[in-house]
Amino acid sequence: MKPFRRVTARAAVLDRSDVDTDQIIPKQFLKRIERTGYGEFLFFDWMKQPDFELRRPEYADARILLTGRNFGSGSSREHAAWALQDYGFEVVIAPSFGDIFRTNAMKIGLVPIVLPGDAVETLMHAVAGGESLTVDLEAQQVTGPADLVVPFEFEPFARESLLQGLDDIALTLKREEKITAYERSHAARVDTSALPV
Repeated sequence: MKPFRRVTARAAVLDRSDVDTDQIIPKQFLKRIERTGYGEFLFFDWMKQPDFELRRPEYADARILLTGRNFGSGSSREHAAWALQDYGFEVVIAPSFGDIFRTNAMKIGLVPIVLPGDAVETLMHAVAGGESLTVDLEAQQVTGPADLVVPFEFEPFARESLLQGLDDIALTLKREEKITAYERSHAARVDTSALPV
């Protein structure tokens, strides 16, 4: 996964609470075996509605999504985070997230930022016309129009992983020498090189 430090981009507003993973990416699109190509199915049923928020021209090419509480609740499908990222979003800001969705997002480098409801509302009003925000994970702040600055908290280990672009495999490989040394100094409990006859 690529490192994330900061992004300055147009922000889209999806002022809805309790958006679950089935709304983000409906179940009929979960049969694919690739991790890419889900962006075209993001919010599939809602995208059919002419007045759906993300169809507004001022939100075209937005890379930051501002949304309501409990975003990504429901089933544990990792495809929801994949679809948001494949669509072009790098950051999702909400008052709260479904726990599994938040974990899935961080594992692929999609940055989920939790802010108090009133702070999210302030940001929504500031970018209602498609204005840009800057999300700075190093400084842990969101900045916007009219000198708007909103600080945020982020769990230190997850923050460092995102800043360095380390997914679970890369984190394990950082300890490759120690793992190899351990395996050399400890006999295998079973013979993994021979098949039973």
